[in-house]
Amino acid sequence: MLQYMYAIVFIVTGFIIMELSGWLIHKYIMHGPLWNIHKTHHQHSRGWFELNDLFSLVFGLIAIILIVLGAKNLDARFWIGIGISLYGMSYFILHDILIHRRVKWLKKPKSGYLLGIFRAHQAHHVNNKRDDAVSFGLFLVPFRYFKSKK
Repeated sequence: MLQYMYAIVFIVTGFIIMELSGWLIHKYIMHGPLWNIHKTHHQHSRGWFELNDLFSLVFGLIAIILIVLGAKNLDARFWIGIGISLYGMSYFILHDILIHRRVKWLKKPKSGYLLGIFRAHQAHHVNNKRDDAVSFGLFLVPFRYFKSKK
């Protein structure tokens, strides 16, 4: 039983690390020195691949390395890598499919938590410039985006 709790704690830790570090990386690196790569996402290109997708490949590579290094003993590295991978899959579904509709599988949310995430990301894209952007997280966004607009 303890080994399952150990696994769950580190999976959740990996997921949370990605959200928090993703926020920091997005705000200070993607909207900073690596803006020339990230701006391809803000330009709303209609192609399948954006230069910005390289960030996902880097995060995926980190997850793979952690999983491989921790696979022999199923240690914390393995489970954190699984958490990062789950974050990446969730990110793809929410960000690329639901919000940006790069694959047209899901419709725009009408209410609840997903609508708040959708609104926050739309607010982030109001400005196509590097500066003055808001809402850099994906799952943790300000409460104002969850309030109903009457």
